[in-house]
Amino acid sequence: MTASCAPCAACGFRPEKRFSWRLVGFLLVAPVLLLSLNSDACGEPPKYETMALRDSPKKYYEVGEEVYYQCYPGYLTLRSVVTYCEQNHSWYPLEEACFRKECNTPGLENGEVFAPNYTFQFDSEAYFYCNEGYYLSGKKALLCELRGDDVFWSDEFPKCYRIYCKPPAKIKNGKYTNSHRTIFEYNELITFSCNPSQGPDEFSLVGNSKLICVDNNKWSSSPPECKVVKCDYPVVEHGRLVSGIRDKYSYQAVVLFECLPGFYLNGSNPVFCGGRSTWEPVMPKCVRGYPEPNDPLILEDFEELDAGIIAVIVLTILVGLVVLCTCLYRCFQREKKG
Repeated sequence: MTASCAPCAACGFRPEKRFSWRLVGFLLVAPVLLLSLNSDACGEPPKYETMALRDSPKKYYEVGEEVYYQCYPGYLTLRSVVTYCEQNHSWYPLEEACFRKECNTPGLENGEVFAPNYTFQFDSEAYFYCNEGYYLSGKKALLCELRGDDVFWSDEFPKCYRIYCKPPAKIKNGKYTNSHRTIFEYNELITFSCNPSQGPDEFSLVGNSKLICVDNNKWSSSPPECKVVKCDYPVVEHGRLVSGIRDKYSYQAVVLFECLPGFYLNGSNPVFCGGRSTWEPVMPKCVRGYPEPNDPLILEDFEELDAGIIAVIVLTILVGLVVLCTCLYRCFQREKKG
């Protein structure tokens, strides 16, 4: 009985030993196998600014395995975008293949369209300008916007229309040329004049006599006035008129004054009769005494002078120096001969 039991015990014990050693060996070899497998594959595909993977990414890709890209919304491509895992376990080089979508090219009759970015892709602006003689109706600048996967302009295109002006307002006691017209073209000129006066004083035209149509329903200035303008006889205490002496002083009459001995003039000279029947600028005054001497010239005074005046001053000084040197030279020669 003892001899027959020993072999059975030995048979039950040995398989357990062999199983344990195989398990340990497998656990040791498995990481090595995994490392070798991973080293023979590519990692995640590269990422781009304008396109993304069409399918969900994986951790590892086999050699020769392909992946496809698709453009982001607002971008497009003219070809299929694909790359693959190369033998050296890197991805085949691939450049950005998607481009921004462009809005349709705007047109402007009787005008021009300017693109600061030299393109009409989304996020780009377009500026609209009309030719001379036309005005712009609509927005001057539009933006190419991305909405979903498509692009649209931010508003409708503006248009250029020909410039016309309505007749200017009528003026009392006056008229203008071509007053029978109901519309005037761009750059057209009209001239105002005053009617003959029924009284002793003539009407004066105060303001611009000529108006030009410069923009749509816009004249170069407001219409003038036709009215009687009379300024009082100009009197300056301790002074007298030296120019412009007359019986009546109407619009834009000019007078010049001088002061009596022992007085000096302080203020504007000459003055003229303005449209409000007043002298402009304010009448000067004759002040007793003598004017204070001017302050010495400093650098800032020369900076305010016109370039032509400075040139004349410099030229005068140079001529004076030449004359002085010539005189000194002749005197020296005479003394030498004597």
